[in-house]
Amino acid sequence: VQLQASGGGLAQAGGSLRLSCAASGGTFSNYDMGWFRQALGKQRERVADITWTGSTTYYLGAVKGRFTITRDNAKNTVYLQMNSLKPEDTAVYYCGARRLADPFYNYWGQGTQVTVSS
Repeated sequence: VQLQASGGGLAQAGGSLRLSCAASGGTFSNYDMGWFRQALGKQRERVADITWTGSTTYYLGAVKGRFTITRDNAKNTVYLQMNSLKPEDTAVYYCGARRLADPFYNYWGQGTQVTVSS
């Protein structure tokens, strides 16, 4: 499956952005989907993920209550709504796909830069 992320940009602290990740080349509902981020000089971290049905989600503690992950299997797209942004949310955000029953994410989009100014 190929993933194309979009929607990053510059936002002020307290603002909002919505990231999108469009999938192609596979059966979207065969994959759990996730959003990850990597800030400069730091390791990549899992921000949120969602099961193939959309029934179960996970959030990194630092974003819980501010970010929401959703998916639209009819549009082969996963979204990350980011509200109340903070400067520490600045990072390159990547979407990932994990085939059902696989333990690891092994399909990645190209990354989209999110910069939050104070």
